[in-house]
Amino acid sequence: MSRLLRFKHFAPRRGFATATRVQGSPLEANTFIDYESLSQQISQVRKRHGKPLTLAEKVLYSHLEDLENQELTRGSSQLRLRPKRVALHDANAQMALLQYMTTGIPRVQVPTSVHTDHLITARDGAVEDLERAIAVNKEVYDFLQTACAKYGIAFWKPGAGILHQVIFEQYAYPGGLMIGSDSHTPNAAGLGMLGIGVGGMEAVDVMAGLPYEVKHPNIIGVKLTGALGPWSTTKDIILKVASVLTVRGGTGSIIEYMGPGAEALSATGMGTVGNMGAEVGATCSIFPYNRGMGDYLELTGRSAIARSAEAYSHNLRADDGAEYDRIIEINLSELEPHINGPFTPDLSWPVSKMNEAVAGKEWPTHISAALIGSCTNSSYEDLSRAASIATQAREAGLKLQTELLIGPGSEEIRATVNRDGILDELKNVGGLVLANACGACVGQWERPTVKKGTKNTIVSSFNRNFVGRQDGNPATHSFVASPEIVTAMAFSGNLQFNPITDAIKRPDGTEFRFSPPQGTALPQKGYERTLEYYGAPPLDGLEVELAVDPRSDRIQLITPFDKWDGHDEQDLELLIKVKGKCTTDHISAAGPWYKYRGHLQNISQNLLIGAVNDENGKANSIRNIDTGDFDTVPSVAEHYRDSGRKWAIVAADNYGEGSSREAAALSPRYMGGFAVIARSMARIHETNLKKQGLLPLFFTDPADYDNIKPGATLRLSRLSSLAPGSTVLLSYTNPGQEVQQAELSHSMTERQIDWFKAGSALNTLRSKA
Repeated sequence: MSRLLRFKHFAPRRGFATATRVQGSPLEANTFIDYESLSQQISQVRKRHGKPLTLAEKVLYSHLEDLENQELTRGSSQLRLRPKRVALHDANAQMALLQYMTTGIPRVQVPTSVHTDHLITARDGAVEDLERAIAVNKEVYDFLQTACAKYGIAFWKPGAGILHQVIFEQYAYPGGLMIGSDSHTPNAAGLGMLGIGVGGMEAVDVMAGLPYEVKHPNIIGVKLTGALGPWSTTKDIILKVASVLTVRGGTGSIIEYMGPGAEALSATGMGTVGNMGAEVGATCSIFPYNRGMGDYLELTGRSAIARSAEAYSHNLRADDGAEYDRIIEINLSELEPHINGPFTPDLSWPVSKMNEAVAGKEWPTHISAALIGSCTNSSYEDLSRAASIATQAREAGLKLQTELLIGPGSEEIRATVNRDGILDELKNVGGLVLANACGACVGQWERPTVKKGTKNTIVSSFNRNFVGRQDGNPATHSFVASPEIVTAMAFSGNLQFNPITDAIKRPDGTEFRFSPPQGTALPQKGYERTLEYYGAPPLDGLEVELAVDPRSDRIQLITPFDKWDGHDEQDLELLIKVKGKCTTDHISAAGPWYKYRGHLQNISQNLLIGAVNDENGKANSIRNIDTGDFDTVPSVAEHYRDSGRKWAIVAADNYGEGSSREAAALSPRYMGGFAVIARSMARIHETNLKKQGLLPLFFTDPADYDNIKPGATLRLSRLSSLAPGSTVLLSYTNPGQEVQQAELSHSMTERQIDWFKAGSALNTLRSKA
């Protein structure tokens, strides 16, 4: 069967959107898309710009707050944009809504939705896990539901599915711009939409009617030629891109895909590529409009959008001659299936090279678990192709050599693959179907069969594989691949197995080789369009009473942070000099800590417990300079804070990569932090620090990171002269040494400096409201 299910072709009708606006979502009668207006804005900017535009530029510029006067220089201009949608997931929505409540604004100014996908723990199966989550998280769900009703926000109940999949099914559209409080919001790229992952307070700003501010991204072009082979998938495109760009190479950039190879890709397949752009640090990704997008819109009840997008498709692709800051070329015909890992999503291996990759390593080769699904790979196409592998194995008499866990992305997907027998094929070989939720992908996975500290290997179709990411076990070696490769490997149980060339013995001793997987991009009978878990907001929520128990250890009302005291100098304790990779998982762990995402005091007890201390090479073990003893990071931070002293974190490269979790900035602020000084930082985390009134500072000379020793005392000066482009002076004294100095830079705008002075961005918003 072909990968792309074809539907009737729509002849372009240039005047279609001029006559009428198109409803943006079947669920929202009062949201509209006007492609004619967007086209006029693009034409206006093109004349002003004086050169051809990339697709990413077209979408950005058509959402500018100030079309006439905005500076448009890549890599330096600060863009002020008007996104058309905000999306929040339940873990981050708690703090975002607690902050929004303090603004006094009675109703969100931009269409917003909350999705309950992160708090459901994978353990026993869909029914049991969902029932347990509803019982355990009742007060959180009650708070979110009442807050959504009060402020005019759509609420997707537990069981509805993963944020990005539901957005794709219900809200995303070609040429749009949205933000979401999750780093994988760029999943919307599969429908030609710029979806940008942000922190919770950035979302609050937009919900309150303020523009979204971001440095003008550079544009990386990825030219696709050829066609995917029988075993290769769109997952392998982004796994290959990750090997080229690494986890930092996309920082400050939008990745724009193009070329003849992009024309035949399915919408959900392109969503996979956009989703994992977060793993290379990209602001977001985007694909030009193609028939795959139109077919998907048709089948998900948005045919009017498909017709309008077809009519204006000339503005849903780059202009001829558009310039890119970098071009990467990938011949899909030569692209092998890839496996990336362990411990980082950019350590990339063609499946044919896994034997070489494993050689000399201490990686366990036996696979202890195989997992498919997640927001990255849970489409009809993904699951149908995985099921075809399972069917071949069953017919050959093979048995699973490890547990196989299946996570449908949404109730719509689950109901559709269940109707079409796809889910039965996966269950018939012993697969366990989990709830429509993030589960193990975000650390919500209970594994009683594997004790913490036990070395083991897992393979998954997820997007992220940092240390301890899936199960909280730092000894779990996590590898990422396509769902069909993961499924095939589950029947071999061996990391070195190549499904394309290697054989498995049947029970009778004969050899069996898999044939290439078969599947379709879209269901021939259409999707099971279910709204069982959808809750539309009431027209007026003024009388809704918020469900907040003052005695709760899950939801805590917030207290504003103090404003800056205005002093030019600030003495600081060095809380920790972080060694090596430090993601937001290290700064604010997930897993069991998710339950405290709405309680700042409690969630702050996980502050930096995963970060490795440069002094002793241990996690969650730092020296208290007053006692001389080693203690946990939260304990020492609290000690300094409660004794009236502020502190700083010193870190290396790409500090704060990974999830967009705002707690990784809120907790340091709450615990007495003043600054984070690093060689470099991930975009979302840097902005989160700014939003909470912390100073994100950078070593002008990267060698200064090495020169600062554990136990050093720090002093920042030139604070009273903070301005865009200014420098800050760091004076540090290592134990037993003379004072040394290092120059620090920052990227703060005037507006962001005001956040620092006010104590937080929320304080400035609150004063204006």
